[in-house]
Amino acid sequence: MKKVLTTCPYCGCGCNFYLDVVAGEVVGVTPTARAINKGRLCVKGWNAHEFIHNTERLKKPLIKKDDEFVESTWEEALDLVAKRLKDIKKEYGGNDLAVLSSAKCTNEENFLMMKFARAVLGTNNIDNCARLCHAPTVAGLMMAFGGGVMTNSIDEVTRADVILVIGSNTTETHPLAGSEIIKAVENGSKLIVVDPREIPLARFAKIHLRSRLGSNVALLNGMMNVIINEGLEEKEFIEERTECFKELRKTVEKYTPERIEEISGVRAYDLKSAARMYAKAKRGMILYCLGITQHVVGTDNVLSLANLALLTGNVGKEGTGVNPLRGQNNVQGACDMGALPDVYTGYQPVINDKIRKKFERAWKAPLPKDAGLTVVEMMDAAANGKIRGMYISGENPMLSNPDINHVRDALEKLDILVVQDIFLTETAELADVVLPGCSYAEKNGTFTNTERRVQLVRKAIDPICGKEEWKIVCEVANRFGHKMNYGSPKEIMEEISSLTPIYGGISHERLENGGLQWPCPTKDHPGTKYLYENGFSRGKGKFHAIEYISSDEMPDEEYPFLLTTGRVSVHCNTGTMTRRSGTLNREVPKGFGEINPVDAKEIGVLKGQKVKVSTRRGKIIINAMITDEVPEKTLFIPFHFSEEVTNVLTNPELDPISKIPEFKVCAANIERVDDVEDR
Repeated sequence: MKKVLTTCPYCGCGCNFYLDVVAGEVVGVTPTARAINKGRLCVKGWNAHEFIHNTERLKKPLIKKDDEFVESTWEEALDLVAKRLKDIKKEYGGNDLAVLSSAKCTNEENFLMMKFARAVLGTNNIDNCARLCHAPTVAGLMMAFGGGVMTNSIDEVTRADVILVIGSNTTETHPLAGSEIIKAVENGSKLIVVDPREIPLARFAKIHLRSRLGSNVALLNGMMNVIINEGLEEKEFIEERTECFKELRKTVEKYTPERIEEISGVRAYDLKSAARMYAKAKRGMILYCLGITQHVVGTDNVLSLANLALLTGNVGKEGTGVNPLRGQNNVQGACDMGALPDVYTGYQPVINDKIRKKFERAWKAPLPKDAGLTVVEMMDAAANGKIRGMYISGENPMLSNPDINHVRDALEKLDILVVQDIFLTETAELADVVLPGCSYAEKNGTFTNTERRVQLVRKAIDPICGKEEWKIVCEVANRFGHKMNYGSPKEIMEEISSLTPIYGGISHERLENGGLQWPCPTKDHPGTKYLYENGFSRGKGKFHAIEYISSDEMPDEEYPFLLTTGRVSVHCNTGTMTRRSGTLNREVPKGFGEINPVDAKEIGVLKGQKVKVSTRRGKIIINAMITDEVPEKTLFIPFHFSEEVTNVLTNPELDPISKIPEFKVCAANIERVDDVEDR
């Protein structure tokens, strides 16, 4: 048996483990004491090998002819991809093309996809699934602090006196981070949980605020109202290190605890208790996830969390900070690598002439000047005939995007759709050309986890069927006449470091000794555990006066429920990998909708019976799960299942700043399914 140390391909925790290899086959996983997991793994990590050799893996390139896929040679497929994309660029220009890069791919692969889009296709229309999860984090924390990332590290959770977890079902979505929270509580830390559902972590909380969906800004303003009125703000920190405090104070004056009780359903007494507990802590840490970001006011929610941390001086020291938990293994890295429409690597703006010229010199190609389209805007443009060709690597918008019927219509109107993946996903089924890629076990490179830690991914076996994604991109680029000739991912990282100040000191050689947290500007820099100790990237931390705005859709007579979506512990995102793991899929093989017992009685539905869930965009039939873990008039559905596509229902309305759709709240109706015709 050979054991190969690598990094987990699932959530953003970035656990390390060994892949156990026998005769060229990955047969198991062994934990390691390295990284955040410290010898532990969650259920997904323990079974992270099972999908690698799944019989559904793509074996050869596919070309669609007469509406049927036909196996092809690599030469034929790559020639066709290059020709069709080149023809569109020549006739209509680069902005009629778009690229979706992937949070499942390595940093090196994301970098090349970004370079391919800009230097070869001539477009800034590139995005990744971060748009659908933490785009408000990047926007909001950039506005408040000057950097849109996790301020502290996961191992600092146990050093916090008070931990505020809001909009994160941490033990299910980021289990190893969740275990650190539980460990902190066992050691004496106090926990505040803000979530409409009775999530498992709530059992460990001193205070659980079951706020109504979409009321986060009001609740956080209410906490700040209490803190200021009782003189609990950190006056010296505010004076020396922040700006715009007067505007914040004036805004939160009217958000009294009594008013917050009306808006959020949280009792005034509980709100005051939570505000005092957090404000009086020597070290208060905020952890959040998609329950904060996936709203039309997602950026406002993030800014409100930043306001709370600044108000109490809980930034720039160990065991504090504002800490987004990134959803996928390399969603942080995909953003760091510039797989976004408005920035190059390291969040260097495309509209900055000096920066753009630096990249033009390095790549010997003219680059587009204006910011491109986000993933949701790409779909709108494709539906309207303004995007004619799309190259999608490792993403599955036919499950992950909102309003799936609209997505299907958009993709079917493209002149060419190229999908690069390891399975024939729901999106790949619509493609004109499908290129088989490699799993994490079949390539070298790096992932960057939620705490900015860059770690090695090591090849355990040779590619089973496809090619490493970085090689595919290079071969397509070379057919355009733009030479991309790299010998290895190590060489690609050298180019990344040369162009990206925050990655300047990172190399594969240094990472052999363990991960490094950026910013790591020089070859002798040890990496940065927590940010803003000596000042903010933007100068001073900035308060933003945020007013409460309700969700885009609220219950009415036709749609009297609120629908929210999320994950379960055994599955990851669209289920492309976890649902092809026998152990994981056996645990939760199909979708369900959580309904409060009071509502179930009113509808007349029993546990396990079918219900029809409908919104203004579509309907699905799903099994009912009766539980008081959800409040009355609220429905929770996980989004992993292609048989019950939750995103047929969700609202595509966007946050105007970050352009994230409102996945977390929409008006819905629930009806009992009585006969076969209804089904």
